[in-house]
Amino acid sequence: MDGNTEVLITGATGFLGGCTAAQILEAGTPVRPLFLVRAANPQDGLQRLRDSLRRFDVAEPRLAALTEDQVICGDLTNVPAFADDPRLDTVTQVIHCAAIASFADNPAIRVVNVDGTFAFAQRMSRAPRLKRFLHVGTAMACGPNRTPPIPESNEFPADEYQMVVYTASKAEIERRLREELPGLPLVVARPSIIVGHTRHGVRPSASIFWVFRMAVALEKFTCDPDERIDVVPVDYCARALRALAFSDTLKHDLYHVSSGLAQSVTFSEFDVAYAKASGTEPIRPRYRKIGMADIRAVAAEFAARLGESNRRVVMYALKLYGGFARLNYVFDNARLLAEGLPFPPRFTEYVHECVRTSAGVPLAEQMREDFK
Repeated sequence: MDGNTEVLITGATGFLGGCTAAQILEAGTPVRPLFLVRAANPQDGLQRLRDSLRRFDVAEPRLAALTEDQVICGDLTNVPAFADDPRLDTVTQVIHCAAIASFADNPAIRVVNVDGTFAFAQRMSRAPRLKRFLHVGTAMACGPNRTPPIPESNEFPADEYQMVVYTASKAEIERRLREELPGLPLVVARPSIIVGHTRHGVRPSASIFWVFRMAVALEKFTCDPDERIDVVPVDYCARALRALAFSDTLKHDLYHVSSGLAQSVTFSEFDVAYAKASGTEPIRPRYRKIGMADIRAVAAEFAARLGESNRRVVMYALKLYGGFARLNYVFDNARLLAEGLPFPPRFTEYVHECVRTSAGVPLAEQMREDFK
């Protein structure tokens, strides 16, 4: 890495992209970051960027040092609108985090995650200085009926066997990038389940933590107490993205960013840590594993156990995340560790921060993050 390194980060106003941008700024390395931001003008874009980075406690002097020249106003739904920006030709690394990560059936998912991402990658493949295009996928694009630990593989099931539109979109864009842009210096990072931050808990984003709150409140879910949960914090994922983006040599072009067998935790271990953090008793003695067919039967318990909530949305969420939970997936992370990355922290090591920053926040409010 040298003073001529220019990294373009997409999705910096989101969770993972924001954390990655924050780490790059705080590292003080000789990198000049550019940011693709959805905004009407550079002033608004810079404000959005600064607001995002404040979630990760980036020092105000670093935020003040950011300039409008570092903001490229653009939207993946209309790549031609910013494709002629000359700053794109100065970029040496791209960290592409931007996506619609909602598990709702959002019609814009394919427009952004597939068509927009492909158009953007196609444009960047023509950038004369580009050394690496780091694309963020998802480990869950492997589809159901796999035997853990799940290896890194470019083989995906057909769309009809994907769990949701989001995972299908991530599988499709990976296929297209590899097959249709062979000259793109592509590296793919596939995080497993990203939950919270080791220092800030769920303050930057409550995405998915509400699922665990829901399981504790209901005292039932679709996984066995001794089944494993592959969860990683966003700051570990950001550290991995930085390493993969700037490493001079990589052994592979595909990496899981996951807890793996060594650092994944069982639901029972999570239960004990959650109880300790919240000052309650573990639910294990009362916990009951339920099947997908049983979810409707617990609807009567929603109001009493979960508080004010939209029953239809909660039912949908239970079916959706219950389907993921019963897979009992753990993703092999040997490749990332071989590149020199440390083991990720276990979920139980920082769940107290997630509990602390969830205090007083209604579960229904936390759910909105994943159903945009």
